[in-house]
Amino acid sequence: MVPIKTFPQDSEQATRLFSHLEFDGKKLNHQPGSVLGSTALIAGTTVGAGILALPAVTLPSGIVPSTSGLIAVWLYALVSGLLVAEVTLNTMRTEGHPSIGFLAVVEKILGKVGGRLAGGAYLFMHYALLVAYIAQGGEILGAATAKIWSVQILPTWVGTTTFTLLFGGIMYLGREKFIEKLNSAFVGIVIVSFLGLLLLAGGHIQSTQLLFQNWSALGSAISVMSVALFFQNVVPLVVTQLEGDARKIRQSIFIGSVIPLIMFLAWNAVILGSISPDMLHGTSNGKSVFDPLQILRAGGAGEWLAVLVSIFSEFAIATSFIGFVYGLLDLFKDIFLIAQGKLFSRLPLYSLVLFPPMTLGTLNPSIFFTALDYTGTFSISVLGGIIPALMSWKQRQEQENSDSINQPLVPGGKVTLIVMVGVALAMIGRQIRSIYIQ
Repeated sequence: MVPIKTFPQDSEQATRLFSHLEFDGKKLNHQPGSVLGSTALIAGTTVGAGILALPAVTLPSGIVPSTSGLIAVWLYALVSGLLVAEVTLNTMRTEGHPSIGFLAVVEKILGKVGGRLAGGAYLFMHYALLVAYIAQGGEILGAATAKIWSVQILPTWVGTTTFTLLFGGIMYLGREKFIEKLNSAFVGIVIVSFLGLLLLAGGHIQSTQLLFQNWSALGSAISVMSVALFFQNVVPLVVTQLEGDARKIRQSIFIGSVIPLIMFLAWNAVILGSISPDMLHGTSNGKSVFDPLQILRAGGAGEWLAVLVSIFSEFAIATSFIGFVYGLLDLFKDIFLIAQGKLFSRLPLYSLVLFPPMTLGTLNPSIFFTALDYTGTFSISVLGGIIPALMSWKQRQEQENSDSINQPLVPGGKVTLIVMVGVALAMIGRQIRSIYIQ
């Protein structure tokens, strides 16, 4: 890292905080991060298996209300991401660090108590989402296998165990470069199948579904929308890649989050529009959440659409599964490195990451939506709402008291921060109230 200094007589001030330099044997070369690369990182992090749950939770409210809800949740996530970027940028400036992770920023500003709260929410989020992905991925894999083998139905444990051992085994046995290439191939399949879905499902849109509106049902979808649009954990990495350039950081966060929003809006409209009233009648199978994708995967709107939905669903889950397994592995490596002075061996570490969610996913195969709901309500509300606002509040106050340089990336001052915390607490309160009512 080479810090950038500016002087009053300089006609042009530097916008970046430091420079990435690389020595090629002869001279130092500047290696700046690109807005395109950082935008792709945010978009790739956001587009995950959360998209699969959207049609099920937005169906009761309809296309117009859920579209409004998605835009509102995106605005909340955008402000949250900019707050994380702000506190990261100011922390790197005051501490002189060229890079710092999300949890490290929290502990630096909010102390050990804040760091432990964030760490607990982070751990819960990873485990809950792995449970959701294994349960749903296993169900899709089991249904596809049963169809290929012409079997009526397979036991739940066959799908969840096969999914975990297949993708977990590939990660355990494969080299990092191989996993990286495999994941890129999976992402390619997701993109192609997604575009195919939009084109094919567009011809099945029912006009009655476009007109249906139930605004009172929108509240129950907000938590899953929050999971689908979560990207704040990678913002510190974006700040590092872009050398602390505030303008580029804003640009990357905005564009990188708008791309998934447009995808989600199109996906939501096309899938909800493809479900006819005949499909809705008597197809809940006793489940608390009716999943329109399950009807489409079963061939309710044609065989080709069923195949595309199954391919898209399984590979979207696989890419998210790989990312969250790596995230949990890194978290446990840090914990055991501190606790024991040496890294935990690979087999116990992978077992600790994979077997608890596989067991829970097998015992409760319909846990997909519940896990996403609780993740959005508790983990995302804390990590994406309360903590960024509290960090910004404390940091801005400290910088005002010390007359140091403060670079706010979000307007509105304390009012914005209060609204952020208020919305998060309202989500948590609503979930706790629903638990007691049940």
